[in-house]
Amino acid sequence: MKKILFVFSIIIFGCSFPIGLTFGTPTPTPTLTETSSTTQTPLTPPEYGSEQNPLILALGPSPRPSDEAIKAGETIAAFIQSQTGYQVVTVIPTSEQMLVESFDKGNAHIGSLSPYGYVLARDTNSVTAIFAKVREGKTFYGAQIIANRDQDFTPYFDEARGENIIDPATAFKQLNDKKACWSDEISPSGYVVPLGLLNQAEVKIRGEAFLDGQPSVVRAVYVDDICDFGATFVDARTSPTLEADYGDVMDKVIVIWRIPEIIPYENISISTALPIEMRRVIQRAFIDLMLTPEGKTALQTVYGIDQMQIVEDTAYAEFITYVKASGLDLLDLIQ
Repeated sequence: MKKILFVFSIIIFGCSFPIGLTFGTPTPTPTLTETSSTTQTPLTPPEYGSEQNPLILALGPSPRPSDEAIKAGETIAAFIQSQTGYQVVTVIPTSEQMLVESFDKGNAHIGSLSPYGYVLARDTNSVTAIFAKVREGKTFYGAQIIANRDQDFTPYFDEARGENIIDPATAFKQLNDKKACWSDEISPSGYVVPLGLLNQAEVKIRGEAFLDGQPSVVRAVYVDDICDFGATFVDARTSPTLEADYGDVMDKVIVIWRIPEIIPYENISISTALPIEMRRVIQRAFIDLMLTPEGKTALQTVYGIDQMQIVEDTAYAEFITYVKASGLDLLDLIQ
């Protein structure tokens, strides 16, 4: 197996990666006389996964990758190559923005994307998701809009049945001209997705405060002196950091509306430039990789994935809709 490790800035501002990796003797260029009417037949690009056009496995973005990550990437590439017969090389992008651009330019074929990175890559139709990261048994999680029980809000989430009893646009009207508490400026559950929902409902808030973490949002809503409502993942009210000081938090902090489990974790995506059958073969190789102790360790080291599940792009539709409705610049959201 051949491996190439370098930063993507070299790739982007130089020639495209597949050309840079061409091996073998160049084909001689035929000489034509001025009177010749012969038309040259365009050369057929080498097949993906061949020696001349190997598959490019992008490891986790890092300006200074560790030796451990590099070796783990080699393990993954070697396994895929042994299982599929495709030639595989590894590269390490310096940032996720560089990774997204590389997928679009054909300088990456397989890699892991954050939720926002995936949305960016889908905008150019350069990737399709093949696996979703599983955390605590789930591939997607929900969020909630919370408020102090003493505020004049009507809760439209039935705690007993665990379901909303009205549509979000109607539930959110009461948040007009109110101040919001968000966890931080890139949190999907504590800011971006709830903001997208509010924008879709045409709710205009009076102001906002960004706090340090989601338990802090619950705390601010509980004491009722910073904001009128907040947004958190489900269910930040049960955080151990709140239990000692706010024993009645589950009663005093109510859920106005609960956002369904539409927020993803990281995924493994593959280039849409690859033929469908090739994508399926690679997907099968990853499944077999997870069944080996060495492969599972390597995936955790490179991508932070301990467990994953097959997924399709349609599963991300609502998340993409709300992220775009937030009106935020996605480049500001990726690391």
